[in-house]
Amino acid sequence: MSDDAQRPSPTPPTPETYDDRPQAAAGLPPEIVSPLAPFAGAEPPAPAWFAAAIAEAPERRLIGAPGRRIELLTWGEVGKPGLLLVHGNSAHADWWSFIAPFLAKDYRVASMSLAGMGGSDWRDRYASADFADDARACVSAAGLDADGRPPVYIGHSFGGVQVFMAAVRHPEHMRGAVLIDTGAAPPPRADGRPAPFGGGGRVYATEAEALARFRLMPPQPAENLYIVDYIARRSLRRAPMPDGSGEGWTWRFDPNTWSKIDRDELAANVRDRRRPETPLVHVFGEHSMIVARLTAGEPSFLPRGIPWIEIPDSHHHVMIDQPLALVSALRALLAVWPA
Repeated sequence: MSDDAQRPSPTPPTPETYDDRPQAAAGLPPEIVSPLAPFAGAEPPAPAWFAAAIAEAPERRLIGAPGRRIELLTWGEVGKPGLLLVHGNSAHADWWSFIAPFLAKDYRVASMSLAGMGGSDWRDRYASADFADDARACVSAAGLDADGRPPVYIGHSFGGVQVFMAAVRHPEHMRGAVLIDTGAAPPPRADGRPAPFGGGGRVYATEAEALARFRLMPPQPAENLYIVDYIARRSLRRAPMPDGSGEGWTWRFDPNTWSKIDRDELAANVRDRRRPETPLVHVFGEHSMIVARLTAGEPSFLPRGIPWIEIPDSHHHVMIDQPLALVSALRALLAVWPA
C-alpha cells in the first residue's frame, strides 16, 4: 500500500485516452475500436479458471417496485460478512460474475446493476442519493448485514464514485469502501452540461454485428478477450428493428444516461474534498489513464492520505486486464481491513 502522496508517475501516453463517454473511433487501432470483430460472433477460447467461475451461477432477481426495480445478483451464504459490488458507467452486474465466486468462499456477495443499466429500470433522472438508496435496498435484500455488521462496498470507476458518495451520505451503511480506479469526474460538455450518449440506442440486425461494435470506455487495449466477450454478450438485449423487419440487438443501458445525471453533489465534493468517516482504499491499474489525470493534478474527490494499491500491468478496467490479481488483492486486503 502507498498513500496518495506517493502516487506513481503517469504512464507514458498510449493510443487510449480517458473519457468514458462515447467518442469518435478515428485514430484508434482496430484492436481497441472493435476488439471482438475478428471472432465474427464466435466466443473466444477461455481458460479453465474462467469457465469454472462463471459456472457458479448467481441467484438473479429484480428488487423494488416497477419503475424503480434494481437487478441483483448474489453468491455465497447468508450470515457471512457482506460485500456489495458496484460496476462502472453503462456496465452491469455481470462485470463481477467471474470475480464474485472467488470472494463468495468467505463472504456473502452481491452485485447490483445501477439504475439505467443492465437489467435495472431506467429513470428520468439519476442522482447519487438515489444510487445510495438503491445500494442500501440491495444490502437488505441480499442479507449482506445478516452477520450483524454493515458490508464493505466495492465500486469500479463510476461505481466507485457512487460508493464514495454513499459513504459521504451514510457512513453507517458500510464498514469500508474499496474504490477501484476512480477519483476523476468525467468531463462535462463545453456548455457545462453532461454530454448525451450519442448512438447508444442503435439497433443491430445480428448479435455478431453488435458484438463487433462493442468497445471499452475509456478506450484501451484488452488481452483477455474471453472476458470482453462475456461482458459484451450480457450488455445486449433484443429490440425491434427500426424498419419493422423483426428483432435485432441493442445495448441494455439508457442511452440518455449522461444527460440525466445530476452532478451537483459530486462537484461539491470535488471542490470541498470532503472525507467520509468510512475507511477508504483506492485500488488502481498501473497504466490507468484516470490515475495519470490525477497524478497530473486534476481535481479529485479522493481524500488525501488514503491507501493506494497498484495492480501491475493493468489499465482502467482492472477486472478485465488482471482479474486474478484483483481477486488476490481484494482477498488479502479484506483479510486485514477494515480493522
